[in-house]
Amino acid sequence: MHKRKPRWRLPLLITSGALAAAGVTGVPLLAQASGSDPQPAGRQQAFERAAAEFHVPLPVLLGVAYHESAWEPHPGEPSTSGGYGPMHLTDVTPAMMAGGDAGAAGRADLKEMAADPSLHTLRAAAELTGLPAGKLRDDEAANIRGGAALLASYAKATTGGVPQDVGQWYAAVARYSGSPQERGAKAFADRVFASVKKGVSETTEDGQRVRLAPVTDVRPATDQLAGLRLKATDAAQTECPVTLDCTFIPAAAANGQVSDRPANGIRIDSIVIHDTESSYESAINSFQTPGGGSAHYVIRSSDGAVTQMVPTKDLSFQAGNYSTNMHSIGVEHEGYAAANGTWYTQAQYEASAELVRYLADRFGIPLDRQHIIGHDNVPGPNSSLVSGMHWDPGPSWDWERYMRLLGAPVDAAHGTARVGSAVTITPGFAKNRQTVQVCPSDDPTGATPECTERRQPADFVPLHTAPSGSAPLFGDQAIHPEGAGTRRINDWGSTAQAGQQFVVADQQGAWTAIWYSGSKVWCHNPGGRNTTPAHGATVIKAAQAAPAAVYGSSYPDADEYPAGLSPSTQAPLSFYDIPAGQAYVATGEPAATDDYFPSSGTVVTGGKKMYTIQYNHRLALVYEADVAAGR
Repeated sequence: MHKRKPRWRLPLLITSGALAAAGVTGVPLLAQASGSDPQPAGRQQAFERAAAEFHVPLPVLLGVAYHESAWEPHPGEPSTSGGYGPMHLTDVTPAMMAGGDAGAAGRADLKEMAADPSLHTLRAAAELTGLPAGKLRDDEAANIRGGAALLASYAKATTGGVPQDVGQWYAAVARYSGSPQERGAKAFADRVFASVKKGVSETTEDGQRVRLAPVTDVRPATDQLAGLRLKATDAAQTECPVTLDCTFIPAAAANGQVSDRPANGIRIDSIVIHDTESSYESAINSFQTPGGGSAHYVIRSSDGAVTQMVPTKDLSFQAGNYSTNMHSIGVEHEGYAAANGTWYTQAQYEASAELVRYLADRFGIPLDRQHIIGHDNVPGPNSSLVSGMHWDPGPSWDWERYMRLLGAPVDAAHGTARVGSAVTITPGFAKNRQTVQVCPSDDPTGATPECTERRQPADFVPLHTAPSGSAPLFGDQAIHPEGAGTRRINDWGSTAQAGQQFVVADQQGAWTAIWYSGSKVWCHNPGGRNTTPAHGATVIKAAQAAPAAVYGSSYPDADEYPAGLSPSTQAPLSFYDIPAGQAYVATGEPAATDDYFPSSGTVVTGGKKMYTIQYNHRLALVYEADVAAGR
């Protein structure tokens, strides 16, 4: 999930004087504002003033800003890609890399990861304008001036000046993308100039109306791209079934790491299903912006078209957990988790299933819910990050339907199982109607103006603290340390999801108890209609009388790293453990701890092994030596 801000398209006027001051010729002027609709002062004028000051054609400046931020200011707060202000000037810190999509908490090379120059355009803009970096972060007018100064510097470097012809800014726009890859920079520039040609109008979240007037006769100087000497990207790199409509556009290099999986010993053992929380085009644009996340693939809602953005051999920063990123492939789906499934079309489900079957066969990934997981199933890499982990693709993703399309149904004969054995959660979807509360912050489409409850088909069963529908919902320790869970759509801590497997702890009438997050929790399960016995599951328990520690990552011990390589660190998740007497389902055989150093290509494999287990709504890791396994 990579949230983008909602967009509403409304008209706004541009003054002719600003266009003339920017040296733009051949740009049609708009009608003057009427007395009932005056031209408001604000962001539009800030763009006009900056364009005039740095001799950047106003359509170019507006077009770049539109594709960087949708003209939203987010003052003082970085976007999900580590950028500030309407011009998305980047200043990515190690802390952002630790807690963002890279999930690099505990890594000793955090400073190196955050040092890429493309992640610090704000500093370059500060040097060009003489303004303090803090002002460029917090003051939108200063931020726009900084972006204009950067664009002008790029134009001077590529053309020797600041051309009046809008089309002659093609290379400068491509360079502003920050992409070192030719296809990535070209795709960004092409989108910008497409907007310049057709025009765009927006009203931002804070009520500012901005308009880019169309320049219908613009002729982008695409031949300038060769002068940037960017890396060529062979379209043949696309890794898709031949039956899919699949293209390749590279993500920003800083949003992942080059590797050689699995040839270099890094196993690929899972596929993470996401939703974009944005349009298809916005997600692709976001992944091309340095400083944020990426995904190996993005799938369009309307027709199932696929864009690959990261080669499968490389790591994409997609899961918010570096250990998961090392061993998984990320697939984004155009859609919104709070939109009641309306964006998850049959075409999208089928294209995704075809792609995932292809990838699973190629890399030997088991087609089950223990290895085909949601972003909401990924563990937090450390204690401080668990509560903020993403919750997509959300309760409207029909996991049982999806697994049937994969040819690996999870919903066999329903029924309960004896205490101590495992069950798979299989509530169905269409008839499994649950009440959820949706609030404005859950829905970036803007379609939810106030918090409201609704009853909808869902992929989960709610979990209670006692065998009664009136009992409180279980509150996950990381989210509700002192209280009960809620029906908020993003409150993943009180839900068991279709395809997940848990060990039966008790049975009372129509209620089944399972071990979950260190507790006994209850789901309504009359006649076993919401569960299927899970035959052959590996069940683990604490090996000693003391609880077994639970982790969010899988790094070797410090003394197992070769000299010259700084060890990554990890600690148990402070609010989780496996008490004696409880049992949990392992997703497979234990795997060796490992780490990766992209600067040298070194893979470090530890001597210890860890099980991945279904601990609560999310997966977790435990050391093999701390548990006993059985069936």
